[in-house]
Amino acid sequence: MGRVEPVASVEDRQAPAQPVRPMRIGVLVVAYNAIQTLGATLDRFPAGVMDKIEEIFVFDDHSTDRTYEAALEYKRRRGLGKLRIFRNERNRRYGGNQKQGYRYALERGFDVVVLLHGDGQYAPEVMQGLLDPLERDEAEMVMGSRMMPGGNPLKGGMPSYKFVGNKVLSMVENWVLGTRFFEFHSGYRAYSCRALAQVPFERCTDEWHFDTQIIIQFLARRFRIVERPIPTYYGSEICYVNGLAYAVHCAESVLRYRLHRWGWIREPLFDVTDSGRPLPAQAGTAQ
Repeated sequence: MGRVEPVASVEDRQAPAQPVRPMRIGVLVVAYNAIQTLGATLDRFPAGVMDKIEEIFVFDDHSTDRTYEAALEYKRRRGLGKLRIFRNERNRRYGGNQKQGYRYALERGFDVVVLLHGDGQYAPEVMQGLLDPLERDEAEMVMGSRMMPGGNPLKGGMPSYKFVGNKVLSMVENWVLGTRFFEFHSGYRAYSCRALAQVPFERCTDEWHFDTQIIIQFLARRFRIVERPIPTYYGSEICYVNGLAYAVHCAESVLRYRLHRWGWIREPLFDVTDSGRPLPAQAGTAQ
């Protein structure tokens, strides 16, 4: 009887694995009257992060200074082809400006979009720390937190009244939402665009508490949200936020979400069953 040749397993007969393409990363820089800080902020991108970013898109929110013109001059002077500059035809406010940028990121088909402020308050130097959980598929949203253990926001120049207000408001929001975040109020974020396409962020406010409302939308979809420590820096930038009104709006948002979940009210803002947008291609697959 002749020798029986081994039969190849199903796994052996499978086609070779396709190479996984790198994530397409875009950075949204929201800017308003940032003529003195925008260029310096862009200069602070680490070389390794800058190399992997496909595009940086600055959305100037109809500044009253020459932020737009200064950004164009910066691009020309640096020869930075991956930098694109947009100017809103009218002032859309903080949340409205983010909506513009996120729509653009989804239209461009990015896998990840990072939110950065043009006033230099958040450190581009630590951006890789926000990208890591997304690149490892450990989260759909990564929030930079100044309040995590080891941080020292007061030493970084955060006014004491803002420090206390941040702590108290985050505690209230955690209590209502059943979460355990160190901070809700950092504007340094990174998002999976596939997840972003599944929440109706256009329904969020155009004002400063947009950041709180989009957190709630991600929680409502049971997306994974993690925090990463970031340094605190307060310089000479002008703060346009009315702190008391902001706190009231944030508290109202989490309360309305809780009432919505209990079925006591219907809040379309937090009805996240359908965003009305097609999903982008899955990150990491061959194209």
